Amino acid sequence: MDTMLALRYITGFFPLSHTYMNRTQDERQVIRHEFQLLKQVPGLVHGVFTRHGGVSRPPYAALNVAFNNGDSFEAVCENLSRVKDALRISQLVAGIQVHGDTVHLVDDEALRSAKNRYPVVLTPPGDALVTNLKGTGLLIKIADCQAVFLVDPVREVIANVHCGWRGSVNGLLLKVVRLLNTRYGCRPEDLLAAVGPSLGPCCAEFRNYRRELPPSFLAFQTKPEYFDFWAISRGQLINAGLLSEHIEVAERCTVCESRHFFSYRGEGTTGRMAAVLSWKG
Repeated sequence: MDTMLALRYITGFFPLSHTYMNRTQDERQVIRHEFQLLKQVPGLVHGVFTRHGGVSRPPYAALNVAFNNGDSFEAVCENLSRVKDALRISQLVAGIQVHGDTVHLVDDEALRSAKNRYPVVLTPPGDALVTNLKGTGLLIKIADCQAVFLVDPVREVIANVHCGWRGSVNGLLLKVVRLLNTRYGCRPEDLLAAVGPSLGPCCAEFRNYRRELPPSFLAFQTKPEYFDFWAISRGQLINAGLLSEHIEVAERCTVCESRHFFSYRGEGTTGRMAAVLSWKG
């Protein structure tokens, strides 16, 4: 069953350096992919940010939001500040992503128990975040994996899920939908889902698929050793009770569009994009 862990660390404001404060306004522009389905929800802000508009230098250029890939701590702090400014939210919560199936509940009690360490609220290791708090942005970091937004506009609950192929194999999306139901009373038929830019069927090669993927995934094989994980996620969401018309898939491949998105498969050492979902404060 899902594991819900309390948040342990919280970050305060990190002062920006003189170098970054003197950047021109044009250099500060960030671009994000938005979903038509979610733009219709009152009080909701969201976006999967591209790699543009940050200050990180190659190979992390430019809007890298990950601290653990070798980029400058100061650059990542500035990039996170730009993400918050773009969405007009005051707080970001991010997990230490481990390709597991742990779900973190972000509530007032969890935030009160946190400590100042980084410029985002940092959870223990896990790959899904759930909250009903206002003004608290749930941040998932991606570079080919899917960020899956789940929104209940009736009960005003949101979840942001880091769903790579291991998450798909572990049934992470189903676990999050079940948690939303048991913890908040969310009905699957009320949920809206959006699957962000990620590894497309054109580039999702799995040479060891017989060992790594379950036999049920063979139905989503597009050609020898290639799989459609966009369709896999859609199918898993429908099996969890979501309505097909409540699911929107970006259908933008991060490998093919590595000019705009970070791609681990395409680049190796690279940055991580911000996928953020939040209720307005």
